[in-house]
Amino acid sequence: MSSDAELLEAWRGGDRRAGRQLFERYFVELTRFFRNKAGPDAQDLVQRTFLACVEGVERYRGEGSFRSWIFGVAYKQLCKHYRAKVREDAHVDFGTVTAFELDPTPSQVLARRREHQLLLEALRHIPVELQVALELRYWEQMTEAEIAMTLGIPLGTLKSRLRRARQLLAERLRMSASSPSELESTLGSLEDWAEQLRGLVAGSSRGG
Repeated sequence: MSSDAELLEAWRGGDRRAGRQLFERYFVELTRFFRNKAGPDAQDLVQRTFLACVEGVERYRGEGSFRSWIFGVAYKQLCKHYRAKVREDAHVDFGTVTAFELDPTPSQVLARRREHQLLLEALRHIPVELQVALELRYWEQMTEAEIAMTLGIPLGTLKSRLRRARQLLAERLRMSASSPSELESTLGSLEDWAEQLRGLVAGSSRGG
């Protein structure tokens, strides 16, 4: 199987099939990225991300991985989408505003277990930039260095965001859990629930 770098080089050389292969490779991951943040607009945002990549591929100079770059493009499209919901030229502080505040439409990701649904909703109630950092770390299994590159921030800033994200997520869960035992089973291990929800959201993505 060709690497991202090989496909990218072929695409830049005029091989459109290589470009399609790259997009197919990241379709599920990008759908998962948008699904719990943009609901019914997720598929449209995936297409906008691919279009932005086509338009900007010549500006990509190889800083970091192609994966970091395409998720960086996706994050910019998400921010643009949210700003348009408020006002095109509005200032939106993604360090304080949440996905729920920007788009209160209930998440389309349905979980059978109440603990998983609590986690999905809790993610939508922490600031967007913290939610994104947490999901990239645990759902997309990116390294901290990759996430910092994706978001265009220093590594130290990213580490601080992850610590803050975990703290706020736990606080939100304490507010929504119906009992101490439910809270304990919901919090559990971040790695465990992330892996379970990663598969859930990916499955939802394939289901349309």
